[in-house]
Amino acid sequence: MRLIQNMGTIAEYPQTGSATSGDGCGSGGTSGRPRLIKIAVVGASGVGKTALVVRFLTKRFIGDYERNAGNLYSRQIEIDGEMFAIQVQDTPGVQVHGHSLVCNEQLNRCIRWADAVVIVFSITDYKSYELLGHFHQQIRQLHPGNRVPVVVIANKADLLHVKEVEPQHGLQLANMWGCTFYEVSVSENYKEVFNAFHSLCKDVCKQQTSTPEKRRTSLIPRPKSPNMQDLKRRFKQALSAKVRTVTSV
Repeated sequence: MRLIQNMGTIAEYPQTGSATSGDGCGSGGTSGRPRLIKIAVVGASGVGKTALVVRFLTKRFIGDYERNAGNLYSRQIEIDGEMFAIQVQDTPGVQVHGHSLVCNEQLNRCIRWADAVVIVFSITDYKSYELLGHFHQQIRQLHPGNRVPVVVIANKADLLHVKEVEPQHGLQLANMWGCTFYEVSVSENYKEVFNAFHSLCKDVCKQQTSTPEKRRTSLIPRPKSPNMQDLKRRFKQALSAKVRTVTSV
């Protein structure tokens, strides 16, 4: 795992398959560099976002973290035989005031930057579950007309003795939104954490592969030059006149 930089300078980060290369996103493969996939992890404070990211990147679980400053992490993984450079943006937790989600510009910029988003809630915190709809709405507002892949994760599945929300409630929301859902225990089960990110990366790959085809088929045929059409018309007129002259003779 390599810490790249904090979220405050995310806009200046070169969108490449490595930390130092200079090509744009999606250029991986043409120059031998892994293709880039950018993932944002969002959720309420205390749901385990940082632990989730570190577990995915290192396979290790660390119980205590300092207050999340919004760090960007990177690693390479193999998906269906192809190497990808994965950037995971950890984000600070947010709160709700009234009936609206309070998202600062840094968080909004992070969501816009991402190719896919992980929304995390804790089964031990009902308020974190209530934020799911706000996060999903914010994602769709910042990506209008673009079906950015989203995964909903219910964390702390091992803490059944302090459970405040059934994981199935998260599953119902995910099904309604057309998202994938995972119930995980970051502290006890690395496999499900990996499966959640792996599934999301595959969804991004499918989207990135299909987008160029859609663009090509949506192109409007270029109209013929008026000059060329005029030349063809004149040629036909001249040919018709010649035929009529030969016939009259």
